[in-house]
Amino acid sequence: MTPPAAPRVEFALGLIGIGKPWGFANPQVPDERQALTLLERAFALGVRYFDTAPSYGVSEERLGRWLAALTPAERSAVRIATKFGEHWDAAKAEPFVDHSLDALKRSLDGSIARLGRIDFLQLHKSTPQVLRSLDLARAWEYAATLGITAIGASVSDLESADLVMADPGYRILQFPYNTVQQTFAGILEQAAARGIKIAVNRPFGMGRILYENRELTKADAFAFILQNPFEGVILSGTKSPEHLEENWSAFREALARREDDLNAETQRAQR
Repeated sequence: MTPPAAPRVEFALGLIGIGKPWGFANPQVPDERQALTLLERAFALGVRYFDTAPSYGVSEERLGRWLAALTPAERSAVRIATKFGEHWDAAKAEPFVDHSLDALKRSLDGSIARLGRIDFLQLHKSTPQVLRSLDLARAWEYAATLGITAIGASVSDLESADLVMADPGYRILQFPYNTVQQTFAGILEQAAARGIKIAVNRPFGMGRILYENRELTKADAFAFILQNPFEGVILSGTKSPEHLEENWSAFREALARREDDLNAETQRAQR
């Protein structure tokens, strides 16, 4: 008997670190050449999903320049996820939140100019109030006129997650999930039945989990998330090509463990 197919979960690269100070151990922003090297290495490894946002400093600009250098075939293979709702004040070098219709439209226009095609657009800094707002509904309508149909939200509270799950117009939901942050475990369980893609972020708790628990490996952290039968991506945010390769290898190891577990389960069922 063929073992049951596991839901498709991809390794994805979160790009906050190439645009603004970020990270538990080393918040320094890489220079342009270092950022380009990271993106090139990710593509060479097989990463095809990249997550960014206007509030990530110069992240969208750097990603956009790299995308522009790809061949048409390479560009068509890449999926870009970005957000609107949290913005970047370049003068103050800090983010700020504005969910008004005008701000959302201006933000989206800027992202389109920097990135070109956007495959997934998510509301940033979601709250239940904003998710219910008329301004957001009109912003989604505006996004549709630009050819953006795969919409969703990045959430940090369960009420917002429930609102997204209950709305058939949403196709992707992003939230943190790891060994010490399991607030959204129930949402992961519901995702497959709902038919919504999940983007899990902070699999290592911004690195803190690995520093505070030396016995936990990166493969262990990925395997913990992969125990859940969801379809989507696990976002690994890094700005180091070396760490990227470590994370990629750890993710592949965790996938292999899951495949072994499925095969073992099938063999037990046949006995």
